[in-house]
Amino acid sequence: MNILMLTNTYKPLVGGLERSVEAFSREFRKLGHRVIIVAPEFEDMQPDPDVIRIPAIQNFNGSDFSVQLPIPGVLPDALGDFKPDIVHAHHPFLIGDTALRIAYKNNVPLIYTYHTAFEYNLHYVPIKESTLKKFVIELSTGYANLADHVFAPSESIKAILQERGVTTPIDVIPTGIDLKSFSHGKGQAFRRKHGIPLRAFVVGYVGRLAPEKNLEFLATAVARFIQKVPQAVYMVAGKGPSEAILREIFSREKVEKNLFLVGTVTGTNLSDCYHAMDVFAFALQSETQGLVLAEAMACRVPVVAVDAAGVREVVKDEKNGRLLSVESMDDFVAALEWIHSIPDERRREIQRACRQTASEFAMNKIVKKVGQVYFSLILKDFVRRPSENSVWENTLRLIKAQWDLTRNLTKATGTMLLPESAPEPSIIVEPEKNKGPANPTWHSRLVQIFY
Repeated sequence: MNILMLTNTYKPLVGGLERSVEAFSREFRKLGHRVIIVAPEFEDMQPDPDVIRIPAIQNFNGSDFSVQLPIPGVLPDALGDFKPDIVHAHHPFLIGDTALRIAYKNNVPLIYTYHTAFEYNLHYVPIKESTLKKFVIELSTGYANLADHVFAPSESIKAILQERGVTTPIDVIPTGIDLKSFSHGKGQAFRRKHGIPLRAFVVGYVGRLAPEKNLEFLATAVARFIQKVPQAVYMVAGKGPSEAILREIFSREKVEKNLFLVGTVTGTNLSDCYHAMDVFAFALQSETQGLVLAEAMACRVPVVAVDAAGVREVVKDEKNGRLLSVESMDDFVAALEWIHSIPDERRREIQRACRQTASEFAMNKIVKKVGQVYFSLILKDFVRRPSENSVWENTLRLIKAQWDLTRNLTKATGTMLLPESAPEPSIIVEPEKNKGPANPTWHSRLVQIFY
């Protein structure tokens, strides 16, 4: 089977989405399938024969991201004689448009994975938030209804998509984890490497350091916990624009010596990093799955988190950590104290529960489920090879793709023009699927949201 994956972000960026694309691609290649990844160019990227890079503007708007340039003919030429059986889009915007056109041109199924709750990233764009929220919800919902199948990372996200009017079939497909690679780690060695006291109680975090991660609340809560438990430290793995804020908070709370920023951690070092922790702290309320939560639990590390979609499927209160019903500073500090003070026997019981939870996300199980969806779409006689069709039929399919994309963008843009007093727009999909091309001006203004 030939699988074509398209994503707006990929290595060398390190995040849940990038790791998801890499992991699924690796596992399907192990099974003998051909997987090609299409992504924008990034600085310091490593050459890979199975990754096609599209010319892009680097460090767009001062960010880490790249924005693809709409250069006609680049991707078809790069694909050569590669004919996809499945096109899998990991974003609905920018390169998502390209994914739909390729699927239409080759008359093959389009699968879309809803990785990101885009409406929570609106702080990046200087447009009224309530207006823009309607736009991104409508546009991503419309794109989901252009796909032949949608993957939601959790049951909570599936329910949200259905409430918004997604009628395309949806399967819950979380990103799998390699349990074996997380089974063992050199936690003490990782502590030594970064100057972390070996006897310290380590509160950990892994992820991009960005405003949408709710790090101001999280860092403040951890700092106040450390004021009560001076032998505790906060170990943060990742990079991003919020790094300075973390330093500022720990300085303000007078515990700056207890903050350890270890930078981006990948490969075997990631397992070592998790094994260096005593508890994983998480306060993001816009999570779609919580990959890092499952990874931490695979390393037998309990989690303290705020209840949210994608989180509640992983964290079970007082079973494998603490799940707080509301975002409360006092409650979060108290939950960290609860983890710190539990007896050894109870701690081992929680660690076993963590490992059991992680087993539900075993990569071999998840890949098998994805493969079944791929094959079901192909075997139900969806696919007709382009060689069997006339040039005229191929042209008509491309015209339809462009028309559908245009209709989707027009419908989403219309929601922004509604009076503020008007009720939230109904996101009920029309009987005939609506699809549509994104305007480059909108792309450039909204790009920060779409990662």
